[in-house]
Amino acid sequence: MDKLFKRHDAEIAAVSISLVRSMMTKIDWSSRLLIIKGAKGVGKSTLMQQYIKKNYRIGDRQVLYCSADSSYFSTHTLLDMADSFVMMGGRHLFIDEVHKYHGWSREIKEIYDTYKNLRIVLSGSSLLQLNDGDADLSRRMIPYFMPELSFREFLRFDRNVKVDAVSLVDLLDSPDEYCASVKDKCLPVEAFKQYLQGGCYPFYFENRRTYPVQVENVVNYTIDSELPAYRNVDVGNTRKLKALLHILAQMVPYELDISKLSRATSMERPTVMKYLKNLEESKLICRLFQNLDKISDLQKPDKILLENPNLLYVLSDQTPEIGTVREAFFCNQLIASGHKVEYGGLKTGDFKIDGDIIVEVGGADKGYDQIKGKENAYIAADDIEFPLFRKIPLWAFGCLY
Repeated sequence: MDKLFKRHDAEIAAVSISLVRSMMTKIDWSSRLLIIKGAKGVGKSTLMQQYIKKNYRIGDRQVLYCSADSSYFSTHTLLDMADSFVMMGGRHLFIDEVHKYHGWSREIKEIYDTYKNLRIVLSGSSLLQLNDGDADLSRRMIPYFMPELSFREFLRFDRNVKVDAVSLVDLLDSPDEYCASVKDKCLPVEAFKQYLQGGCYPFYFENRRTYPVQVENVVNYTIDSELPAYRNVDVGNTRKLKALLHILAQMVPYELDISKLSRATSMERPTVMKYLKNLEESKLICRLFQNLDKISDLQKPDKILLENPNLLYVLSDQTPEIGTVREAFFCNQLIASGHKVEYGGLKTGDFKIDGDIIVEVGGADKGYDQIKGKENAYIAADDIEFPLFRKIPLWAFGCLY
């Protein structure tokens, strides 16, 4: 245990609490068992360490932070560690990257059932195996999903601009007041252009120069390591998966043609369909359907977007299509804030939100033809600071969380 505590002290002493994500206040840290899910690089480890630093003094042995891929667990089990920790007076156990420990769900369940006064916080970069954990354990565990930084969080991290989050209902009903409150503190359009290219992942603020390389490392790790390990992706196909992502990054966001993707990647159509689902599970793409209530595993998506706009800039050979960038941003922020997002269709609008809100995404000069005569329909327009009739600044949809 000494080795784990020494590493714990070093990690907690080193972490900064000057920039803390809003997720900190959304988690009920008093829960007996919770898990923080999210893609690699969104800041789960940092959040756990920051909570400890804000609530415990260095050297307090009632709390322990450790990573499941520590060499300590080559000769000890999670259960061994928990036994020793509780005997030393431990009460709050944080286990990072728990998915890297084989059989983690069974042992966590035993720890949970044995030690009634122990609070357990888990996290893992891979959404894949975490979603495959023990069903009995999942009933005991409170899950949280940690998305990429919102545009609102980016403003705070990058420019120390603090603005309140706004609900979608309030933004659609009273956009003038909210947009004016943000405009009073910064130039949102200028900041938004920067965010689209870099700022979705918190490590942007550690080293901006190497940020594209780090984003590409996230993609490569997911495809080369996680997909073969947790979704039985053929290692020989990982290069084709990267080629598939590369093609999607170049695409204009129109109707999807699976046959063309199949030919371009030299993979059979069913294989392409399976891999698209895997890429969505690992938070690299977003598949859109016209009706989420009636879909099957092998159903062709109506549209595919990369998970966030930064991925487009990193994976594209040239400057990505701005229409694709805008739609990727909008879809990412709405889903991350808990809304149901469906493909609107060529004659309806780009997106259908929560079943009855139509949103068309475009530039400042986007006309109303697409939503003409439709109730509860809006335009999310780039390059504008203030709303005009039913045209709302696109950047404002990045302030929902």
